[in-house]
Amino acid sequence: MAESENEPAAAELVLSPSNAPVKSQTPGPAQGSEGATAGLTELVVAGAPVGPVDQFKLRKFFVLRPGTLDQGIKDVEALVDRDADGTILSVWLMAEVDHWNNEKERLAIITDKLLMIFKYDFVMFICEQIQKIPLNFVDRITYGTFTFPRHSLLQREGEGLRVFWDRLREPSFTTRWNPFTNDLPYVTLTSHPVRNISEPLKMLCNIENFRDQLRDAAQKAHTLNPIPGKANGVLVLNQSILIEAYVGLMSFLGNGNKLGYCMARGKLGI
Repeated sequence: MAESENEPAAAELVLSPSNAPVKSQTPGPAQGSEGATAGLTELVVAGAPVGPVDQFKLRKFFVLRPGTLDQGIKDVEALVDRDADGTILSVWLMAEVDHWNNEKERLAIITDKLLMIFKYDFVMFICEQIQKIPLNFVDRITYGTFTFPRHSLLQREGEGLRVFWDRLREPSFTTRWNPFTNDLPYVTLTSHPVRNISEPLKMLCNIENFRDQLRDAAQKAHTLNPIPGKANGVLVLNQSILIEAYVGLMSFLGNGNKLGYCMARGKLGI
């Protein structure tokens, strides 16, 4: 898709300069951004207390430590330029699944102009990377279960959501087989593992609500700021999400040990 000089990039990836800690500012109103980790003294899943073993595993997530998630949300909200990026509509705790099936912890913000995805370190309280996707470029949203090629050794349970912003561009063979590429015209998200711990977290991690709000915000952005020569509107599909990975030893080890999440790993020395 050709772009004019004044046309914004379809997706912008920003590295946080020098990985400097972000100073918190008073956040604007955002869905679920207040007291997200309150009441986690006794963990409850689906209305029933969690057993001691599962409770121990869940408490390894730094995002569950008192005040950690709230601080992270304040920090990423402080990075939103209200003039350039738009007004914050909602904040979400998600996991990104890359094209090699690697799962990574993410914070996401929907504004009236952008979908912003943050790689945030909940240990050091540092935002390491920001991906900005203009909503008026979003042309397709698919929601459904994950699938893999017929002979793939990988599997993934649950449902996910894939956001496309350039239907005319297909990833090249080199791009698909490069595990470190960022040059893909889509992003894939799924629910965070802690989603059922509490009601506030359930709201922050609800991927169906995320899909609905993203759809509505993108439709509005298309109406207010259409792209010349581009068909405007968002197509929402309920269909399986294909991950073209076959062996994926990295994802097998990484996802099994939750290496894409900020977690307590235990002592490495004596």
